[in-house]
Amino acid sequence: MAAKKSAKPNVSKDELLYHYREMLLIRRFEEKAGQLYGMGLIGGFCHLYIGQEAVVVGLEAAAEEGDKRVTSYRDHGHMLACGMDPKGIMAELTGREGGFSKGKGGSMHMFSKEKHFYGGHGIVAAQVPIGAGLAFADKYLGNDRVTFAYFGDGAANQGQVYETYNMAELWDLPVIFVIENNQYAMGTSVKRSTKSPSLWERGAAYGIPGEEVDGMDVLKVKAAGEKAIAHCRAGKGPYILEVMTYRYRGHSMSDPAKYRTRDEVQKMRDERDPIESVRQMLLTGKHASEEDLKSIDKEIKAIVNEAAEFSKESPEPALEELWTDIYAEA
Repeated sequence: MAAKKSAKPNVSKDELLYHYREMLLIRRFEEKAGQLYGMGLIGGFCHLYIGQEAVVVGLEAAAEEGDKRVTSYRDHGHMLACGMDPKGIMAELTGREGGFSKGKGGSMHMFSKEKHFYGGHGIVAAQVPIGAGLAFADKYLGNDRVTFAYFGDGAANQGQVYETYNMAELWDLPVIFVIENNQYAMGTSVKRSTKSPSLWERGAAYGIPGEEVDGMDVLKVKAAGEKAIAHCRAGKGPYILEVMTYRYRGHSMSDPAKYRTRDEVQKMRDERDPIESVRQMLLTGKHASEEDLKSIDKEIKAIVNEAAEFSKESPEPALEELWTDIYAEA
């Protein structure tokens, strides 16, 4: 007897188009950032999010106003998904005054209190205890908010992650630990860096529930996010989502990615691309035509080009900015 096919999710045209636009904005923005880096307009480190778009778009679709997020240095996609202005993000990448951190944070360190985005952190796993701290504040205030603390498979081996797990479960903090498992910690395959069959199951030692999620499917990510959020809002403490994803580019712009084959990357692009998957759903469901989608792409490219031009025209920070936002007056 043939196995029953799983029912396809009942998703509206508007929701699919929203996911498509958001993921495409991140993809086109990151492609432009890569170009600007190659032109020497972006200095320092630059870690692109190409391939991982469904993770943050799916989870942000499940979040509510006032929920918080904190992540590591592969952060441009997170900023865009939570609604930060592409112009301010790109200007920060190029070290300009119009950037979210006035040109002093660069790719890895920018923030938006308005959008409840708390970084962008360059120290591996340092953002995880910060995420628990944000959740602690929300529990103390009793405001029913949830915090998303994102980190990668490489950071999952850091000790402070497990110290944070312990405190988060001990105090029933409303924090969702999101492991963005893109399979390579810098250049080391997860198969070579851990003996655990999965990373989310490590939470069992602390009594934290969780699950593995297909991070190349935005609808599955959103559904898992809704489940995790409901768990936290019900006062049941933290939850772990290990989101299985894949980055198409190297770890950073300086990484030639020789630790994997071109065929491996191309296979993921051809068979599992998160944007192409939604694109096909739109076309086969007759929710949009090829021309409609070309029009959206043109619109997104215009937004990204405008952000790039703004970043070039915005002045560099004045020398006096060296002393601002450093000390607090007591």
